[in-house]
Amino acid sequence: MAGKIPAILYICTMDFDKLRDMCLSFPGATEGLKWEDHICFMVGEKMFCITSVDAGREGASFKVLPEDFDELTARPDITPQAYMAHNKWVRVEKYKALKETEWKYYVQQSYDIIRAKLSKKIQKELGD
Repeated sequence: MAGKIPAILYICTMDFDKLRDMCLSFPGATEGLKWEDHICFMVGEKMFCITSVDAGREGASFKVLPEDFDELTARPDITPQAYMAHNKWVRVEKYKALKETEWKYYVQQSYDIIRAKLSKKIQKELGD
């Protein structure tokens, strides 16, 4: 071990319950079930995060800015989301693929992107 620099490890404590709590903490956020087994978090009926509670599946999908898409999908366990990659959605296969602060940043960003595309009337109804 002498002379070697240890890799910096971090512990990601993100899980379904924390992700759910975070998503539902945003103004006007709702939860729904789509495609039989996908938990979708929405604002103004538009999805900003998709996950599942099926045994053996973890992680989530969300929309990112175009400038973040390539950087994120170059990381291990993060891929373009099937059928939604053209809209810059990524699939994070494992919770540990992102630090908890990154989860908070990117899910908040996804919410903000989707909310900004809603009509001004709906945005006003959602409040802050």
